Amino acid sequence: MKKADENVEKILTERFGKDSLISLATVEEGVPYVRTVNGYYDKGAFYVLTYALSRKMKQIAKNPVVAISGEWFTAQGTGSNLGWFCKKENEQIANKMKAVFAQWIDNGHNNFDDEHTCILRVELTEGVLFSNGTRYDIDFTK
Repeated sequence: MKKADENVEKILTERFGKDSLISLATVEEGVPYVRTVNGYYDKGAFYVLTYALSRKMKQIAKNPVVAISGEWFTAQGTGSNLGWFCKKENEQIANKMKAVFAQWIDNGHNNFDDEHTCILRVELTEGVLFSNGTRYDIDFTK
């Protein structure tokens, strides 16, 4: 397994550095749960706009080990709730997410006055990426 290099980062950014549908897996009491979410990749992590009281966030609070899957890419990582989308500490990533998710972020589905509207960060630990016939086994922790 090798560290994510410039080539891997380029591929991941091209594929997922925009509004991307990814599968997110969590585990609760030994049972896996998978759902499709809108995600955005940035420098070794995926970011998801979600609701702090959702089932996935409750599961992650109990067990932060998660897995994701997207276009010819699977990975494991650690999920964490960065807190309210609008808090000062989240301003930089929230602004990126507003741009990336511009087509739907203000469609009325999200309530940014509600402090339970939060950012899920999935910090990747390892993954497998396929691109142009090449398999990349990636260690994101190095």
